[in-house]
Amino acid sequence: MSVLSAPDAPAASPPVFSPEEIAARARRIREPVHIVSGPSGRELGLATGPVPDGPVLGTLPPLYPEWLGGRTFCEAHGVRFPYVAGEMANGIATTEMVSTMARAEMLGFFGAGGLAYDEVERAVHALARELRSRPNWGVNLIHSPAEPALEFRVAELLLSCGVPRISASAFMELTPAVVLCSARGLRRGADGGIVRHTRMLAKVSRPEVAERFLSPAPAALLDRLVAQGKLTPEEAGLAALVPVAEDITVEADSGGHTDNRPLSALLPRIVLLRDALCRRFGYRRPVRIGAAGGLGTPAAVAAAFALGASYVVVGSVNQTAVEAGLSEEAKAMLCEADVADVAMAPAADMFELGVTLQVLSRGTMFAQRAGRLHAAYRAHGSLEEIPPAVRAAIERDVLRASFDEVWQRTRAFWERRDPSEITRAEADPKHRMALVFRWYLGSSSRWAITGEAARRADYQIWAGPAMGAFNRWVAGTFLAEPANRSVVQIALNLLEGAAVLTRVHQLRTYGVPLPSEAFVYTPCGLA
Repeated sequence: MSVLSAPDAPAASPPVFSPEEIAARARRIREPVHIVSGPSGRELGLATGPVPDGPVLGTLPPLYPEWLGGRTFCEAHGVRFPYVAGEMANGIATTEMVSTMARAEMLGFFGAGGLAYDEVERAVHALARELRSRPNWGVNLIHSPAEPALEFRVAELLLSCGVPRISASAFMELTPAVVLCSARGLRRGADGGIVRHTRMLAKVSRPEVAERFLSPAPAALLDRLVAQGKLTPEEAGLAALVPVAEDITVEADSGGHTDNRPLSALLPRIVLLRDALCRRFGYRRPVRIGAAGGLGTPAAVAAAFALGASYVVVGSVNQTAVEAGLSEEAKAMLCEADVADVAMAPAADMFELGVTLQVLSRGTMFAQRAGRLHAAYRAHGSLEEIPPAVRAAIERDVLRASFDEVWQRTRAFWERRDPSEITRAEADPKHRMALVFRWYLGSSSRWAITGEAARRADYQIWAGPAMGAFNRWVAGTFLAEPANRSVVQIALNLLEGAAVLTRVHQLRTYGVPLPSEAFVYTPCGLA
């Protein structure tokens, strides 16, 4: 089945009134559909094609997946579909996934979060070589409060390599790195409008964070970057006239970092905030609001668009795609998940702050074991203060190594990445404890990526309830087969299904009697 071309002019077809025929006609979204009354004048039916003879109560025009979101999003990013494959950290969202999405006229982000600088550098150079002429690809810039120098260095790399789109995630405050990415390259166009060289999509889950990205960059940060020679005075002056980001992705209950808020409450709140700030600052261009988190079925995607989202960002379910950088065993574990098979666990990158993220709980003990480590961290000032019985249990059941062994491995890691962490740990016993425990948190994600069989019970796999919903939707269908589950097939089927359900809901509001099967879209091979 193709979703890319319009059908030939349809022939006239007689109206239908049976539930089964109504459901079939409702799925023909690329044709006009006419709501007609039956012979008695009381029953409603559907006709497609040219306007039929007899009483026509209303007509709906053709509907395409491309039209579900805001057209300005597609125009701004050079894409056909209002759909983004979100960044999944540690390179799980691979360069292959990004390039595949770009060729399919959608947008994808490489998951740079959690990777060492040289790994990010290799990926960025590879993508730049392959996709330099395209605007529809990008890389993640994740907030790294424990490593601000790395965050800034990655930002400079993305700009120097001409990465056209940057997804800023996990930020609680604006940092020099994110402001640099927003302001570098700003200039006046021929019409006097401000032209962006790099476009940023900011992922937020709190109104106060959204407000920072919806406002112009703070003068203090701009002045500092100008003083350092990172921005020109002209760039800083223009940055004071535009929002930090013109695409705000509202992240609801999702895998990984999440505040577990429902999209139906969060997105309208951010939309109202956007409208108020756009009026206050008098922006000349619209700021788009996207939706992320919990989007694993056509119904969820359709609901996001119905809430007013200009675009959708899909993350967790793409971990099972053939292009994802996750081991086959970890993908199989995800494919068994249901909506309740997730839990909250400490985050490696913000361990000391007590920040949590959402992970798979079915088939892995990671959430419970990581929780034990954070409980010990909160209760004690150093590794030496941990009672012997608690220490022995952690070493045996969680780390599978002594504290001293793990510290030596951790020390070797930071000697390569940032020696100042070792200096700090030697002066601060509690920080040394945090680094030892973070070794487990960081390793557990790598074990899931590499498929370390001996540590299967320790796999850290980011996932939200959408993963279980996706599994139930695709069960027994084309997308149930791992070989068919490409990132593009997932995207096209979610969008096609969302368009079908949107049409069905339109018809329902006109009083058309729709059977339950009309609200079910079955995945199939699309091109």
